[in-house]
Amino acid sequence: MKKGLFMVLCVLIAASFVFAGGGQQSGAGSASSAPVALPSGAVMSTGPHGEQASPASSLSLNADELARIKAGNYKVAICFHYNGDDWSAAQEKGLRDQFGRMGIQVVAVTSANFNAAQQKADIETVLALNPNAIVSIPVDVVSAESVFKDAAKKGVKIVFMDNCPDNMVAGTDYVSVVSADNYGNGVAAAEIMGEKLGGRGKIAMVYYDANFFVTNQRDEAFRKTIKEKFPGITIVEEAGFNDVNKGADVGGALITKYPDLNGIYATWDIPAEGVVSALRANGRNDIIVTTIDLGNNVARMLAQDGIVKGLGAQRPYDQGVAEAILVGYALIGKRAPGYVALPALKVTHDNVLEAYNEIYHTDAPADIRNVYKK
Repeated sequence: MKKGLFMVLCVLIAASFVFAGGGQQSGAGSASSAPVALPSGAVMSTGPHGEQASPASSLSLNADELARIKAGNYKVAICFHYNGDDWSAAQEKGLRDQFGRMGIQVVAVTSANFNAAQQKADIETVLALNPNAIVSIPVDVVSAESVFKDAAKKGVKIVFMDNCPDNMVAGTDYVSVVSADNYGNGVAAAEIMGEKLGGRGKIAMVYYDANFFVTNQRDEAFRKTIKEKFPGITIVEEAGFNDVNKGADVGGALITKYPDLNGIYATWDIPAEGVVSALRANGRNDIIVTTIDLGNNVARMLAQDGIVKGLGAQRPYDQGVAEAILVGYALIGKRAPGYVALPALKVTHDNVLEAYNEIYHTDAPADIRNVYKK
């Protein structure tokens, strides 16, 4: 049993270096020490407990605070719900870059693949590495409570992405929750849908059928915005999925059931890609799709002015930076806001290349730039 645990820990440690490009990003000298200017702007979302958002742009560490953090030789683990998409890759890069500026070592990166039991095992395993902090997003807010509370009792500082487990209190059980403006992104996706349809038509919603705060919030915003701003548009069905790879199945079923459908909203980019594949396979390029998250595949579709007409974009790199800064707050005893959010970004064909640069802090790849329809 001990040998098995040792092997798991070795794999986790090795994985953290692979994600870092040979470990070079996890050290103190791996990233520029220059401070990062986090974006500012109005936020519509409230936190998981109804908290008003503090802007990410209000977070900062001065030279003395950075020196104190670097002197601590701290360690951190990053435990994702899922890391098979561009959102999590950008989050991880933002975290690693900022931890590099702070001299904090990333000792493990895990992915639960949306499996609550796996996430519990991941947290228990990384705790054996004695991290000073964990950055994570709970797969299930009910079952995650016990393992994260155990971590907090051990003195581990916890910063959550997007949501927190039930019965946990900011400032006591965890440091803070950092999120995109998911409500604002849902509004953006609805506004684009309404504008592209000229305020009339039949649409469907494809949602994640789970108690997942951020997707529930963006879906609520989409639904409410359509009903209030575009009364000529009817939502004929809300179709749920519990497997991120089932977007094509759900999309195919919808267009079979509603041959006169004009639009489909999908709660994030991966299921939206599945919906688009079903539409293409059925020759339904006339149906408009909007979603959340500017992943590379939907960015390419937007550049081509294809089926995906627009989306509300999160800012995952900046979110990762903010989460890392808040870890620093906790390690030196600096008071942290309980809920921090970054503003939404409305993205269409017209601004997709500029938006890509703003979100990822780098130019869009050549394969996206080269297909941009002028």
